[in-house]
Amino acid sequence: MVKTLPKLEKLFKNNELFTLALTHRSYLNEHSEVKESNERVEFLGDAILSFIVSRYLYLKYPDKPEGQLTLFRTKLVQTATLGKLAKELLIGDQLYLSKGEETNGGRSNVALLANSYEAVLGALLLDQGLEACERFVTETLLSRAEELLEESPVDAKSELQEKVQAGGLPSPLYETVAAQGPDHAKIFTVVVKVEGKVLGEGKGRSKQEAEQKAAAAGLSGTN
Repeated sequence: MVKTLPKLEKLFKNNELFTLALTHRSYLNEHSEVKESNERVEFLGDAILSFIVSRYLYLKYPDKPEGQLTLFRTKLVQTATLGKLAKELLIGDQLYLSKGEETNGGRSNVALLANSYEAVLGALLLDQGLEACERFVTETLLSRAEELLEESPVDAKSELQEKVQAGGLPSPLYETVAAQGPDHAKIFTVVVKVEGKVLGEGKGRSKQEAEQKAAAAGLSGTN
């Protein structure tokens, strides 16, 4: 469990930004007086989270290549991880949801919770700036980064598929574009495409490893 976390509302100086961070788009359907959901601050929080985690990994692992750092970042910011953190922070209990969304389990929906974590971060940036965001991410995520990275390997392919399908796009396609070296030590190069556009490229000693690295590179480009 996350240790000694402050209550979310106490992190904010501006209560309106705190409320905005917890307002799911479904809530607007039943409350015409509410004009904005948390989707825009979620967009902002996603970018800030990627920056903070990337800088942490860059400094923490000076000998790791770019591909490995990308896989580490994907593991730390993937939906399952952020959803778990949001649950521990009791974000689900505080969300403003429509009755239908709540009936359908919105308060425990992992993807919705992960998005809400990012929305809180984005709203916190507007409220108090980058330093407050860094404290929040450090307390909730980076303080346990090594533990999270030691857990099961990241499934970058599943994460990428979830992201592109959430945007209304078809599933990613993986194409092996090169296989170099002797049979006992081949290096495969794979690209991942969505609607014909290359999102990322990866190399590995197996096609599966190369696909995971290509997916991780694709996630880096979609953040």
